[in-house]
Amino acid sequence: MSFNKPALLLSAPASNQGKTLVSAALARAWRNQGYTVQAFKCGPDFLDPMILQTATGRAVYNLDLGMCGEADIAQRLYQTAAEADVILVEGVMGLYDGQPSSADIALKFNLPLALTIDASGMAQTFGALAAGLYAHAPGLRPAGVIGNRLGSAHHGQILRDSLPANIPWLGGMLRQDELSLPERHLGLFRANEISDLNERIARAASLLSSNGPVPLPPTTTFQPPPQNDIPALLSGRRIAIARDEAFCFIYQANLDCLQALGAELSFFSPLSDQQLPELTPSGYRAATQS
Repeated sequence: MSFNKPALLLSAPASNQGKTLVSAALARAWRNQGYTVQAFKCGPDFLDPMILQTATGRAVYNLDLGMCGEADIAQRLYQTAAEADVILVEGVMGLYDGQPSSADIALKFNLPLALTIDASGMAQTFGALAAGLYAHAPGLRPAGVIGNRLGSAHHGQILRDSLPANIPWLGGMLRQDELSLPERHLGLFRANEISDLNERIARAASLLSSNGPVPLPPTTTFQPPPQNDIPALLSGRRIAIARDEAFCFIYQANLDCLQALGAELSFFSPLSDQQLPELTPSGYRAATQS
């Protein structure tokens, strides 16, 4: 059977527009409204999903046509549509950056596209920029625009008035430097390195909801993908996986796959544990992340 669920891919004109914070704020706002929100991240990023997991309270998975493939994405979206109330996908870099890009994913899976734009030092150009991003690929479904880093409520009204009639205004977030997520040269800090992350997300969600409940995005129909039965090739095996402060580059999808193959997972810390997990009678294999 097919499922019709509110879904959204959030992108931006470029990196450093505040996509992750706005995505987290959206997810938390909908969660506060009583919805179960499943978030995804485009690309091979594993830092942003940690932030989104804090916002949603659910494991976050990667969607990428190059890394995961079309069949994997279709399966994950369909499964999510059966379980969650809202689907939220955070894009990578700018909307059209990369081959394939966030726009390619939105088009391939008919996901409504929302934009967040850093409106610092910008007025009516805001509407022209949003209109141009949508017009560049006419097949995109405009879901609306969020103005980020606004100078005032009046600034937000100017931005809203600049949008064409076919592009909804989803709200704005006033500039509050203390909400910005700390970064270093490789990207955002890990979620567990930001001591007040949950409070930052809560305040961002409150800003986004300041004028009332955040509307749900348009619905998308998710069709059942071809059945893909996974044989239990690892049944009876225990796989030891290094996981701690140093060994944290782990994709949840890989763990799910190992369990679907029948493996029992046992986590250990190379930094603090003195020995590996015990062997099982059927054998043992160890795997670590580099």
